[in-house]
Amino acid sequence: MQLTGIHHVTAITAQARDNHHFYTSTLGMRLVKRTVNQDDVSAWHLFYADGEASPGSDLTFFDWPAAPEQRGADSVIRTGLRVAGAETLAWWKQRFTDLGVSHGEIVTRDGRLTLDFQDAEGQRLALIDDGGAGEAHVWDRSPVPAERQIRGLGPVTLAVRDVAMLELVLERVLTMRFDRDYADPVHGTVRVWTMGPGGAAAEVHVVDASGQPRARQGAGAVHHVAFRTPDPEQYHAWAARLKDLRIPNSGEVERYYFQSLYFREPNGILFEIATDGPGFAVDEPLETLGERVSLPPFLEPRRAEIEAGLKPVD
Repeated sequence: MQLTGIHHVTAITAQARDNHHFYTSTLGMRLVKRTVNQDDVSAWHLFYADGEASPGSDLTFFDWPAAPEQRGADSVIRTGLRVAGAETLAWWKQRFTDLGVSHGEIVTRDGRLTLDFQDAEGQRLALIDDGGAGEAHVWDRSPVPAERQIRGLGPVTLAVRDVAMLELVLERVLTMRFDRDYADPVHGTVRVWTMGPGGAAAEVHVVDASGQPRARQGAGAVHHVAFRTPDPEQYHAWAARLKDLRIPNSGEVERYYFQSLYFREPNGILFEIATDGPGFAVDEPLETLGERVSLPPFLEPRRAEIEAGLKPVD
């Protein structure tokens, strides 16, 4: 029983319209699902992904009227997005400069060319050259040329005060493998854990943040990280595993587009295990994903009420 990579990363925005513009117009990602937080239907849940809404390409946002994140330990401090080639990173650096996007220099980190940047709310992101590994599903209506488009999620970096307890969960609960470490000029030694086939789409990078104050979530923060499991059978097995290990968790949660299972590692970071399917085309055609408000069947009777309470995002 193996997790196969990062499924999605869900973050927080307090500015849904600006968020939508940045991730679709600046980054050229596709809005593949325009729905609501199923636990708080007053809030948008916006999913940005590749052209086919592939598992492992989703960067998603809850729209909450939150104060900015107070950065610190026990949090996700950077989300990787994969692109192909040094020329592509140079293209993105120039694009960010032209559009006034906060960004750093192109550097080699953990053996990969990397370009750090932030959205307007301080969401910390990085474009990572994955060498063109694996499939790419371009969006033909993206403002970004096909060869420059974001291919999917890359590594997520976690900074925690108790590395040993986090890594115990990664290894003993989630069956990830310690692969290597590398030196970072800001964070010191970073330890890399991998899952499934490995590679940039299937890594968790761990930073020792002992002695630092704990972060406070808000706009610009990551809410949770989800890991991929390929089918319902393995998903049910993960639920049984958490139960057998007596780890407090949500139990199985039907999200309609995928099935979910939530728990917190000992430092408080929220993890999710999510199935690859059935996917976002279960209730609307692939060609028109994200063009209307989609609701799971149990919320459909409340459509008029829900839509009346949502802010425009276009």
